[in-house]
Amino acid sequence: MTMATAPMTDPRAVQILTAWFSPAYPVGAFSFSHGLEAAVAAGTVTGRAALHDWTADLLAFGAGRSDAILLCRAWRAEDPAPVAEIAEALSPSAERHLETMAQGAAFARTTSAAWGIDVPAMAYPVAVGHAARQLGLPLDPLVTLFLQAFAANIVSAGVRLIPLGQTDGQRITAALLPLAAEIAAEAMGADPEDFGGVALGADLASMLHETMETRLFRS
Repeated sequence: MTMATAPMTDPRAVQILTAWFSPAYPVGAFSFSHGLEAAVAAGTVTGRAALHDWTADLLAFGAGRSDAILLCRAWRAEDPAPVAEIAEALSPSAERHLETMAQGAAFARTTSAAWGIDVPAMAYPVAVGHAARQLGLPLDPLVTLFLQAFAANIVSAGVRLIPLGQTDGQRITAALLPLAAEIAAEAMGADPEDFGGVALGADLASMLHETMETRLFRS
């Protein structure tokens, strides 16, 4: 099935995507650190360079890449349920499962109400891809901005945890934009079954986070 989509420069598409990936969109992303809190506590991520490298690895080898592929597959699928099952199975820890499911449910609830479409509660990237398909939004800016927002949220958590200045955080985010675009392009051309990642440090950090006595974030 060939799907008609709005061009990248269509004002409506730009407006919707800007709204979806704004920090103001109520998906609760600010409450999750994706295991970064445990990494900072362990002394693994201690400054601007380390936060940049940690986030870059998540984009290239971890959930950033896998979620981008899942989003693309959901965008192309008439039935998102099989993709949603894979997304849940890929969660390496209880907290990471909570993270994607809680954000996905919040996104589905808000988007269904605001845009007049039916988005079931699913893992976050699947919900985003399915919603964008229904609205005919173009895949290229969708997945690129999804990855940019993912990276920006990790950096924002790092700014609060390490801590770093806001300007340093924006420097990291700016430096990661080309990588986000590169991973987005790879995800769009990836084999539909090319899931999985090798960001083992982040996966272990998310597991260790579950037992931390003092926590600012939910993951």
